[in-house]
Amino acid sequence: MTLIDDVCRPPAEGDDSRGRAAGLRAVRRRAVHGPGTAATRAQHAKGKLTARERIALLLDEGSFCEMEQLRTHRATGFGLEDRRPYTDGVITGWGTVEGRTVFVYAHDFRIFGGALGEAHAAKIHKVMDKAIAAGAPLVSLNDGAGARIQEGVSALAGYGGIFQRNTRASGVIPQISVMLGPCAGGAAYSPALTDFVFMVRDVAQMFITGPDVVKAVTGEEITHDGLGGADVHARTSGVAHFVHEDEESCLADVRYLLSMLPQNNRENPPVVSTQDPPDRPCEALLDLVPVDGNRPYDVCRVIEEIVDDGEYVEVHEQWARNVVCALARLDGSVVGIVANQPQTLAGVLDIRASEKAARFVQMCDAFNIPIVTLLDVPGFLPGTDQEHGGVIRHGAKLLYAYCNATVPRISLILRKAYGGAYIVMDSQSIGADLTFAWPTNEIAVMGAEGAANVIFRRAIARAADPEAERARLVKEYRAQLMHPYHAAERGLVDDVIDPVDTRRVLVSSLRMLRTKQIGLPLRKHGNPPQ
Repeated sequence: MTLIDDVCRPPAEGDDSRGRAAGLRAVRRRAVHGPGTAATRAQHAKGKLTARERIALLLDEGSFCEMEQLRTHRATGFGLEDRRPYTDGVITGWGTVEGRTVFVYAHDFRIFGGALGEAHAAKIHKVMDKAIAAGAPLVSLNDGAGARIQEGVSALAGYGGIFQRNTRASGVIPQISVMLGPCAGGAAYSPALTDFVFMVRDVAQMFITGPDVVKAVTGEEITHDGLGGADVHARTSGVAHFVHEDEESCLADVRYLLSMLPQNNRENPPVVSTQDPPDRPCEALLDLVPVDGNRPYDVCRVIEEIVDDGEYVEVHEQWARNVVCALARLDGSVVGIVANQPQTLAGVLDIRASEKAARFVQMCDAFNIPIVTLLDVPGFLPGTDQEHGGVIRHGAKLLYAYCNATVPRISLILRKAYGGAYIVMDSQSIGADLTFAWPTNEIAVMGAEGAANVIFRRAIARAADPEAERARLVKEYRAQLMHPYHAAERGLVDDVIDPVDTRRVLVSSLRMLRTKQIGLPLRKHGNPPQ
């Protein structure tokens, strides 16, 4: 008779409940310990932690409450009838991160390679339903070999249930996927549906079809990491938002990110106390941004100077680097920052930058995070690759995201804002609540040189000294239509501010907008450009 049979047998005369409780504790110990030491050593040899070790790093010490730890599968055939381990390869439950409730599920690669079967999927469905009902974030710790082949279509249907719940939870509770091992085939769609994806270098891979299939179909030979490793998804595909060298630092940053997000879409992000004065002068900004619009600089240094204690979390740091998206705090309150990066492609908008910023704006709007936009944009990137790749469609995604956002929105023009890119980057005309500019700003359809060449082409050609005439007309155009106060005189900029006062102005404005409310027309949902 097994321990579980002993626990569940009918009580005999004189039985002591203490003995029954001891038996139950023994069964639970088996469930907690899981597979033998050999499987654990194999997991550690790959540079990976076990599922329970990962949960212990993620959650506050002693806070984890496990669900269905004694669950086993019901499948028969193909050798499964003799293997019914507890948990069925996934650990589910809830705990706290800095005292706030968080739901979690973690694949246990030591059991069936973390492959998903019917019971495994049912456990995940249950914890996802609980997270949605409780209005608390959901974190998935992914380390699984895909669908359990022995269970056939039942396993595939289990994935469908996960995707449906990912979609239902989207914009309702924060969803974070942490990739700590392989994730292949249909399993990869669940992380893609969540708000943030973390990957650990060298141990995590994501792809729809693996290297063997790629070689069979295309003849191309490629490694698992080369096809779907962390760096590929961080730099090339844009699937991964964050990449880490090890699991410990990765899970520590998941905790930090959770501290900047609300529990759900009905709450605001946590406010913390700060020793950084709200009216602190930003003297360094006077030297960080060159007056010459053609000289590059690192906008991240501007962000550091403005936000509380110089701390921020950059999202998608390695992808589409011509735009920066970051979460930070101003006066203790969380804000989302979107900024052109003159250090990369002169800060132009292109297909990838538009997609990156649009998704970030939508996330901020969904979770009640005010948006601060720092503009220094010369326009959209020209070229046949961009036009044929659909830069119009992708640029419209960013435009749609800003126009649709109801959270407080503040724009600050650091230097230049030209053409359609100026409009798309949360200009006042598309609904920014407040727009400020530094005295060095230039807002125009295009740069003065390009504008003069178009408007005065014939006059320049007829001139005795074309170059001198061009220089004179460029200076005249800039003086009349591009001087720093031109937009302010027409109400398109609320104020031209001293860079030193930037932090004070932003903090004061966000305090005023804290109670912003806006009514929207009743609709099922919009139809954003794809």
